[in-house]
Amino acid sequence: MEITKVKGIIISESSYSETSKLLNIFTKEYGVIGVLAKGAKRIKSNLRSVSSKLTYADFQINYKEGKLSNLICADVINPFNEIKKDLLKISYASFLLELTSQVMKQTNSKDIFSLLESTLLKIEEGFDPVIITSILELKYLDYLGIKPVLDSCAVCGSTRVLTVSTNKGGFVCENCHTNEKIVDKKTIQILRMLYFVDISKISKINLSEMIKKEIDDFINEYYDKYTGLYLKSKKFLKTIKNVYI
Repeated sequence: MEITKVKGIIISESSYSETSKLLNIFTKEYGVIGVLAKGAKRIKSNLRSVSSKLTYADFQINYKEGKLSNLICADVINPFNEIKKDLLKISYASFLLELTSQVMKQTNSKDIFSLLESTLLKIEEGFDPVIITSILELKYLDYLGIKPVLDSCAVCGSTRVLTVSTNKGGFVCENCHTNEKIVDKKTIQILRMLYFVDISKISKINLSEMIKKEIDDFINEYYDKYTGLYLKSKKFLKTIKNVYI
């Protein structure tokens, strides 16, 4: 039996039998693969602690391309303890895992793994999960083929931007503005910055609650209008945000 080592993050888990689990592991090498963790539900199993959602590890598996692989063992890279002990952070992380799973159905780009990895690590480090999540959501739009226009007016190309509009697909100038809500000037600046920023290199980022809300509202409306994605974790996240934010 040939053993393959893969770096990955468990994005979902389900019961396979009374004692085993079926894992969907997002790997850097092969994308999302199905892996059977035999006996992982047993209390004394060596796989018990490394077979739950959000486990980030080097997995050793009996890899079978296009078929169900088998988990042999795993060495945890980062346990994400800070995320797991905070309900808001774990809610954002769960949303990101489900969103990533959907994005991977549309693209085979290996960039996605690095983007998710960097995002989770920044949340673990203590960065605002609202802002960090917004950055990843913006970047994913490109891979979904529905990137908004965030460098000029989406209608005429003018660089004299007034606001941002979901219906018009991005920034809107004064001449093309009709009845769209006017957002803060800083929201315009930050939206563009967040799209282009390298998540892994972020060292400091603080935004007012108003700016965060305007950015979050635009992203949510944009996803609702153009992606057609329905995520159970997003509905739960909205409930949690109403309590914590």
